[in-house]
Amino acid sequence: MGTHIVLLRGVNLGPRNRVPMAELREVLTGAGFGGVRTYLQSGNVVLTSAKKPELVIRECERLITKAFGLEIAVVARTRPQLAAVVRRNPLGEVATNPKRYQVTFLGAPVPAAMLRKLEAAAAPKEAFAAAGRELYAWHPDGVARSRLWAALAGTGLGVTATSRNWTTVTALLELADADPGHG
Repeated sequence: MGTHIVLLRGVNLGPRNRVPMAELREVLTGAGFGGVRTYLQSGNVVLTSAKKPELVIRECERLITKAFGLEIAVVARTRPQLAAVVRRNPLGEVATNPKRYQVTFLGAPVPAAMLRKLEAAAAPKEAFAAAGRELYAWHPDGVARSRLWAALAGTGLGVTATSRNWTTVTALLELADADPGHG
């Protein structure tokens, strides 16, 4: 049994795509996933399964569609993969506010041409780094007017993507490391 971190894209951000976390936990547990826990209301799930990450993703998407009538994209990482994301932390020296430090989790790597566009969109104070299937972005002035954030948050990357701030990323790793029987 492996621990998987399942990230739902674009849920509970206003009136659309409402997925109650308590109901989601019930649906996933009922489908045979173990130790199902959620963090916040924004589609962060930690669970255990013997299935490969690709199968966990497809099964979660199918279950969400069936239970809630919503087509929600899902990205997943194993516990070791998420630990590597945290360990890598390429902007840790400059990102001083974890709420303004974002990691975008990708379903697949983005092409080099898109990475150049993202780098060009960064404001002078912002920082950007790509590493495999993650994009790290530091927004010291917030995301409200950030062209980089707009590019990361939209659907123009050409791959499934969802972002979490550093506080959430590290909390999910802690949750993945916690005993699934307590939470």
